Amino acid sequence: MIEPPTRSATPQRELEPPERHPEAPAPGTVLPSHYENCVACGPSHPTGLRLVSTAGPEVSITGEFTVTADHQGAPGLAHGGVLALALDETLGGLSWLLRRPMVTGRLETDYIRPVPVGTTLYLTARCLGFAGRRMYAKAVGRLGGPEGNVALRASAVFVVVPPEHFVEHGTDMTTEQVHDYEVNP
Repeated sequence: MIEPPTRSATPQRELEPPERHPEAPAPGTVLPSHYENCVACGPSHPTGLRLVSTAGPEVSITGEFTVTADHQGAPGLAHGGVLALALDETLGGLSWLLRRPMVTGRLETDYIRPVPVGTTLYLTARCLGFAGRRMYAKAVGRLGGPEGNVALRASAVFVVVPPEHFVEHGTDMTTEQVHDYEVNP
């Protein structure tokens, strides 16, 4: 059986430029958790990342979290899946600035250097643009500060979905909550 070609997170054509929504949080605004118990951004998840994201200029987001012993794969080092989760959450935060509900369609991650337990990872994500319902974006994670050494990079495609997607596939959701950007309250 021949597998179909895999789509890339690198755009194959010119993109429609992203536009920050007029009601998007202002640059410097800390974004709320979209769900209290989200493993990535929820403040109540007992072993979650508790990643804090901040609206940046244009259509960009910054985020940070500190790797704990709960996040290790090899002893003393962050698990690659946890690092991909942090990138995915930061990239997904772009939806707050675009005011469009989206889901991850593809995430390509490059691991550049190890991330030790106790390290704070500084993340930056930016929207590259749209091709139909697909949003293309890039992110980078750095050690030692926002200008520190690059530890990981990602390219991603997010797919804009109707609010009903979350109502149909989630729990305790209403369409109004999705429209108000209270996804998974």
